[in-house]
Amino acid sequence: MAEHSQLIGRRMVRVEDGPLLRGQGRFVDDLPMPDALHVAFLRSPVAHGRLKSVDDSATKTQPGVHAVLTFADLRPLLTSDRIPQSLPSGAIRFHVDPQALVKDEVTYVGEPIAMVVAQSRRLAEDALTSVAFDIEPLPAVTDPVDGLEPGAPKARLDCPDNLVARQSIDYGDIDAAFAKAAHRVKDRFRLHKGGGHSIETRGIAVRPDPIDDTLTIYANTQMPHRAKQILVAALGVPESRIRVVAPDSGGGFGPKAAFHPEELALPAAAMLLGKPLKWMEDRRENFVAAVGERDQDWDMDAAFDADGRLLALRGRLCHDHGSCTPYGVAMAYNAGTNVIGPYVLPAYRLDINWCLTNFVPSAPTRGAGRPQGMFVMERMLDAIAHKLDLPRDEIRRRNMIQPSQMPYPTPIKQRDGSTMTYDSGDYPECQRRALDAAGWADFPARQAAARREGRYIGLGLANYVEATGRGPFESATLRVGASGKIVVTSGASAQGQGTKSMLAQLVGDVLNVAPDSITVVAGDTAGTAMGFGAFASRQAVTAGNAVHRAAVEVREKALKAAAEMLEASADDLELKDGAVQVKGVPQLRKTLAEIAHAIGGVPGFGLPNGITPGLASAVDFPAPALTYCNGSHVCEAEVDPETGAVALRNYVVVHDSGRIINPMIVDGQVIGAVAHGIGATLYEWMRFDGEGQPQTVTYGDYLLPSTDTVPRIEVVHMETPTPLNPLGVKGAAESGTISAPAAIISAVEDALRPFGVRIRDLPLTPERLLKAIRDGR
Repeated sequence: MAEHSQLIGRRMVRVEDGPLLRGQGRFVDDLPMPDALHVAFLRSPVAHGRLKSVDDSATKTQPGVHAVLTFADLRPLLTSDRIPQSLPSGAIRFHVDPQALVKDEVTYVGEPIAMVVAQSRRLAEDALTSVAFDIEPLPAVTDPVDGLEPGAPKARLDCPDNLVARQSIDYGDIDAAFAKAAHRVKDRFRLHKGGGHSIETRGIAVRPDPIDDTLTIYANTQMPHRAKQILVAALGVPESRIRVVAPDSGGGFGPKAAFHPEELALPAAAMLLGKPLKWMEDRRENFVAAVGERDQDWDMDAAFDADGRLLALRGRLCHDHGSCTPYGVAMAYNAGTNVIGPYVLPAYRLDINWCLTNFVPSAPTRGAGRPQGMFVMERMLDAIAHKLDLPRDEIRRRNMIQPSQMPYPTPIKQRDGSTMTYDSGDYPECQRRALDAAGWADFPARQAAARREGRYIGLGLANYVEATGRGPFESATLRVGASGKIVVTSGASAQGQGTKSMLAQLVGDVLNVAPDSITVVAGDTAGTAMGFGAFASRQAVTAGNAVHRAAVEVREKALKAAAEMLEASADDLELKDGAVQVKGVPQLRKTLAEIAHAIGGVPGFGLPNGITPGLASAVDFPAPALTYCNGSHVCEAEVDPETGAVALRNYVVVHDSGRIINPMIVDGQVIGAVAHGIGATLYEWMRFDGEGQPQTVTYGDYLLPSTDTVPRIEVVHMETPTPLNPLGVKGAAESGTISAPAAIISAVEDALRPFGVRIRDLPLTPERLLKAIRDGR
């Protein structure tokens, strides 16, 4: 466990906030590139078809147009027809990588076919209307279950069928468990989750340097090192020629972790034209062309004993994978493994089928499949409680993993083959605190009083466990220059979650300096040679521990060097206010600047005895295993059975992410994640017609939660430090999303208990709820 904790655990204002509040943020669209040409993309108007021709002859003569580029124009610069971005998985039957621009087959509405390069975005968009093209329509696959039926049309002509991947999670004696079970419940769930919908859409600016023949790509990606890796492979150039920088980002939430076709098309075009280029996605493009999660169909069967204890769970999951695999099979596998949550499940079998469809490629949004898996388990537990006439909290309590069982190895294997092992936590206590904070015991009286007034209120409960801190590692370097300035560089990247503040707070804690005096450079491949970035609630665990370890090494080196310079014992020294001083004799001191200057070397003079050059440290922190955060959600909802309107009145989250670095940041992450969960449950639905045409491409059609629909959210922290890293920290940023759908739906069902309502599908629109009320009646 970390020592010297003056700052860890304190609520501190974020170091990023000052410049952002003063309008000094540097987002992609703010970058000063007056000589840049602007790009607009011609996108497919149909979900599936053969691209027979593109005629750009009339476009090239349009005012301000510099070039019109198609696949054939970019192909000589590329190492292959497809973007080399497949992720390893034994489940994948055949890889389906996307293309920078369509070669001969369009596979979803919004897929980029050609790009117009012009003096301004307005001129580029005007010129798009003069590009002539011919697409022969083909049957579109719009339902993942139907798409796997014999005789179904192909979503892609270049693939043998639509079953792109298949895998089973299977342990325990399923047949014996069902044979001896006192009871069973069966159910089917159709779950949807739309896109990330960050405030800032995707953006890319590319500047070629003719002097050293390099490309600098500014992109609001969550994974700049991954983007560089793909670009190096796709363009066939050495790493030294590519630099990727992630500037300030107005949110990511998962979709910006995936590498999109535009991220290769712009650098390739910049190389071809020798000109700086810029593209900012507009909101319609964000709806139709940015990756996002899509439908999952679950058919499940649970076996349990007379006391309500789970014996086995089995079923099938069909996952809408979209038109290609830019992010592997993570979402469906996360969903399948996350089903067990904080509960003892002796036997489990889930057959997962990934179906290619003619929709935008499927990739993570906040939670990355886990909200769906947790929804299934929590809904099944509510059904068991109803069948046995047991309280919903009691059915969960009877099935929970106990703290004495920690660390708790499950029989499930992770994608890398390691055992899924819960490292620490007290799940029963977490639920108890949530129930107490929400007034669970007193609620029946309030509910009865409300019903006498003709009001229908309900209370819902759901628990979750989330794997965080995904490796394999993260990098960090800490350097103190002769100026005394402390600079931290890391492979971590910021997307608005306070990464720079977190890293500065950790360094300030060790070196006893103010965090706002520390410069943090994150998300720049020139700063660190290796790194992974923002995904899987990982950066506090991986980058945080890398930076902490680097700071400890710099502190120890500073103490050792100062001991030589002051002719004192290192045990008699302390770090304070940017200097090393003799304890109790503050006038005997050497500033970090003086120490850095001394061990930075002076020509012709030796270094202090036994000291290596430079007051710096570089650390790659390998995450030994995933660390599991957990929590409990209790939601109060009021429902109008005449209109189907749902109003959330109160929300409590008890959250355990191990040792907390900055509670204020964690509060913000949990509350924001709950808001995401509210949207996925009640509002967000990316609708398509039977031909794959999107029907919700503006915020007039696609609803998001807003200030009048998000209730007061109370966050209560528990801290059970993990033994897996020196700081004892776990991730937090996605966790609030995971239980929100299940807790909200449980509350709605509780409110409408007199009507016999049972809810299985998401999102729960008023129309769907009114139908459920009619069916219940």
